Amino acid sequence: MATQPRLVFVNLPVTDLPASKEFFGKLGFEFDPKFTDDDCACMVVAEGASYVMLLDRTRFEDFAVKPVADAHATTQALICLSAEDRAGVDSFADAALAAGGSPAKEPMDMGFMYGRSFADLDGHHWEVMWMDPKAVEQGPAEMAAQPA
Repeated sequence: MATQPRLVFVNLPVTDLPASKEFFGKLGFEFDPKFTDDDCACMVVAEGASYVMLLDRTRFEDFAVKPVADAHATTQALICLSAEDRAGVDSFADAALAAGGSPAKEPMDMGFMYGRSFADLDGHHWEVMWMDPKAVEQGPAEMAAQPA
């Protein structure tokens, strides 16, 4: 009997769902209409594997057992997406900033790994990164130890 692959659903509280959908739509994300309504939107990150549920803050509180963090004041998570290459990192991060996001920290360049970050409209910290395929295969510690 075949087993269903493990899916990942990251749930984020948002204060203005239509604005968040517009923001992430400008970054190229689509939303699954079967799981999208006035209180939440299912953002497809990788079809059949990973999704981000953008939940109206009040709806998010229905699921939470502790107070919901204000992502503008605290960091509750770092959400990282991969890019195919360094140019893809810059393109994605630039699109996020142009769509209304704000810089989260300075770009990180380790030679074999490159990344940039931004905060979305609700202050959630997103990273976009590229890693040399050799570093993925060998491990980043070994790549960092190699002379440039």
